[in-house]
Amino acid sequence: MITTITHQGKKYNVDLSQPIDISLPLSNTPENITAWYVSKPEFTPVMENGFVGDVNLGGAVNFRNIFFNPHGHGTHTECVGHISKEPYTINQCLKHFFFLADVISIVPEKIENDSVITLKQIKQLWQPTDTEAIIFRTLPNDEAKKTMQYSNTNPTYIEEDAVLFLTKNGINHLLIDSPSIDKEEDGGALKAHHAFWEYPQNTQAHRTISELIFVADSILDGKYLLNIQIASFESDASPSKPVLYALI
Repeated sequence: MITTITHQGKKYNVDLSQPIDISLPLSNTPENITAWYVSKPEFTPVMENGFVGDVNLGGAVNFRNIFFNPHGHGTHTECVGHISKEPYTINQCLKHFFFLADVISIVPEKIENDSVITLKQIKQLWQPTDTEAIIFRTLPNDEAKKTMQYSNTNPTYIEEDAVLFLTKNGINHLLIDSPSIDKEEDGGALKAHHAFWEYPQNTQAHRTISELIFVADSILDGKYLLNIQIASFESDASPSKPVLYALI
């Protein structure tokens, strides 16, 4: 299924029959990725008033309650409501779902005990064009990322000045294979989040951050059409399914 899109006066051909999923699934297993000190997700059948919500236990249908945290249990997309006093929700803030995106592989810089994506590195690897989204694949890109238990590991984060550079050059959607664009323990400062959304001085509520993605090695660096899929949650974040399409 080949389609042609026009973006800022330029035409691109896209094969919509070849989606490239860069999300991680949510599962009821110990191998499910976790961060922020949460335990694994829970999928439990409803068992009330004689009703059995599990076919293998004699029920007519599978009918499960699912307990999870969007930020701590896998790929998710968040809005400014993540840090704001005002009740912004991802369902209200994300109104467009297709964007031109750059995929960039980057080896975070080691600064003392931290792993940091710096402004200097981004300037070396990325030139602003007409893209609205940027997707960081950190190297090495170990398959263990898919089942990583990130709590207390001080994962990779992004320098505040680097985030400011991205937003000043047209980036409205930032995706990364780390649990957060900020340091795990920073005393609640969340400088990169505040810089990205320019909150509270000049709030940019249309911008989103997606974390805990996984960009396979088979995906080449370069420009793609990005589709960010979310559930319609009236909350600051939703589990999400970012999907790439190669431009042909």
